[in-house]
Amino acid sequence: MADSNITKNALAVSMKKLMEKKPFSKISVGDICEDCGMNRKSFYYHFRDKYDLVNWIFYVDFIERMDWSSCRNEWDMLEALCSHFYRERLFYQNALQVEGQNSFREYFCGMLRPVLMLLTQNLVEEGRKKEFYIAFLCEGVLGELVYWLREGSKITPEEFVEDLHDISLGLARKIIAEEAGTQNVIPILQNKEV
Repeated sequence: MADSNITKNALAVSMKKLMEKKPFSKISVGDICEDCGMNRKSFYYHFRDKYDLVNWIFYVDFIERMDWSSCRNEWDMLEALCSHFYRERLFYQNALQVEGQNSFREYFCGMLRPVLMLLTQNLVEEGRKKEFYIAFLCEGVLGELVYWLREGSKITPEEFVEDLHDISLGLARKIIAEEAGTQNVIPILQNKEV
């Protein structure tokens, strides 16, 4: 088992190094193997493809190493995630650009959905509308995350999550006001206390 982790970690280090220099689409399995001095057979013994390697990197670097007990709520979890992306921004900026089946973007959306479900649990009824709302929020958060990383992360992870919190709160208040039949939206958006 230890040898397996040594090999996986060596491949991960090479992938991260390569992704800091060039786009994901320009990196081949051969490039990764050459960089760490391994053969393709070793790579395919551990990973299905380079997408699988990128997803594994996220899982090991963030999910396994995260101190979940330090999170008081979903927003703390999101802040920890953004802090991780901030520290590794060149890698994640590149990883999140790739779309499609097995991509990190798809994998990450799958991880983000349960967090968004918790954040919105009492806003929308279960069913089709809830799924639509979660998908909408997931794409919105993902789009802003990609923009934030691409623009050089000009604000801190804490500020970024605070902005996400504020816009989410404003939208939630608007939804609740509309459900209650209130159409005066401006005071709702101005009141940011929670």
